[in-house]
Parts: sequence; structure tokens; C-alpha cells
Amino acid sequence: MNILDAIVLGAVEGLTEFLPVSSTGHLILTSTLLGLDQTEFLKSFEIVIQLGAILAVVVFYWRAFLDMATIKKLITAFLPTGIIGLLLYHTIKTYLIGNLSVVVASLFVGGIAIIAFEWWYKRTDMNAPDLNVVEVPAPHVSSISYRKALAIGLFQSVAMVPGVSRSAATIIGGLALGLDRRTIVEFSFLLAVPTMLAATTLDLIKNIGEFSASQTTLLFTGFLTAVVVALGAISFLLRFVKKHDFTVFGIYRVIVAILFFVLVMM
Repeated sequence: MNILDAIVLGAVEGLTEFLPVSSTGHLILTSTLLGLDQTEFLKSFEIVIQLGAILAVVVFYWRAFLDMATIKKLITAFLPTGIIGLLLYHTIKTYLIGNLSVVVASLFVGGIAIIAFEWWYKRTDMNAPDLNVVEVPAPHVSSISYRKALAIGLFQSVAMVPGVSRSAATIIGGLALGLDRRTIVEFSFLLAVPTMLAATTLDLIKNIGEFSASQTTLLFTGFLTAVVVALGAISFLLRFVKKHDFTVFGIYRVIVAILFFVLVMM
């Protein structure tokens, strides 16, 4: 890996972390297209640069982290992923991260799931907004109940499988629970902070002593790139959800999975 590779991967992470398309899946696909071997360092790199995306959330929502009610809901939602991730860390990093078959299958199945959910969501009219009326302010994320916060955390834990997408799992899960679209999108942003911070910290504790000076430089480069790009991605998604659902992302996932399977894996 060189500096240009680190910049490209950092940009991919920042762009896809908060979109329902799977940042981990896109990092694995991108590293394959760049001809990078799935070494232990590359796996750690793909985890650590998520801190850049986290910093972008803190920049946007720093006031939310001063609200104790919000913090309690985030801790509740984080618990399932934190516990399962700690127990299955070795299995996930050894057998799932870097596995192209798992990523492509997850992208495809997840894309179909998003399309099907949005079709069902519209037909059942579960809090579906009328996009032609005056916008109504979304409820604050602190209004989410502890029961729903815990359920969202369970949905998020599914995203430990590369290609599923943490944001897709939490947002679709929140919508299924009856939450307003913007509210669950913002809660998903905030939930990324403890989730990604825990994943990154755990990986650094286990591997930081093995990074060389040049590898540390690559990590820092990817981190900074992810920060800048993630700031733009968050702004885009907040505007997008005012007038659109996520069907287009489902279609995109299916197309990417098919193209990658045909052009690369075959």
C-alpha cells in the first residue's frame, strides 16, 4: 500500500460510512481493485480509518454528546454490538473481513432487502412522509425509547458481517420500529461513534505494536481523508432523506454486487 492507496481508501470510507451501502464492503472491493493483498495491516487499516468518519459526526453533532438522555440511549443501543463484537472479534476478522464472497452476497441480499422494505413501507404508510407538504421538524433522538434503542442495537449487530452496512441495518430497523426517517438517520450517525470507537480501540490494542512508521503514516493519511469526505457525505444524506427513500441505494447495491461478481470474481 502507498499514500495514494491510503487516500483512495480514506475517501471511500468517508463517502460510504453513513450511506446504506456498506463502507467495509466497499473498502474490501476497492482494495481488491487496487490489487492490495488482504494482509492483517490492511484489515486493521480498514477498521482504524473509520475514526475519521466518527470525527465528522462529532463535528456535526457535538452538542448531542452533552445531552445525558441521548448518551444513555446510545449506550443502550451500543450494548448488543459491543458484547457480540468482543466475543466474536477473532472470528470476524479472520473469516469475514476480506472475504469477497461474503461481501458480494451481503451487498446483493442487502440491496434486495432495502428495495423490498421500502416498497412495503410505502404500502403500509408507516409514518411515511408526504414529500409535497411543508417539512415538519423531526423528533429529537433522545425521544427514542430504551426498548427501541436496544432493538436498533440488535439490528446493528447484524452489520458485523461485511457488506451488510451498519447504517442500512440501523436505519431500516428504526423505520420498521416506527421512527421518523430523519430521526433514525441522525441516531444512526450518533451510534456510529461508540460503535466505531470501540472497534478501532480493540483493534489498536491488539495490533498497534506491530505497525511500522510507514504504516502509521498510511493510517494517518487515510484518517484525514475520511474526515474531509465524511463531512460532505453527512450533509448529503441529511438533505437526501428530506425528499427520498433508500430504494436507489438498494438498486445500487444490487448492481455493484452483480458487476463485481461478473467482472472480478468470475
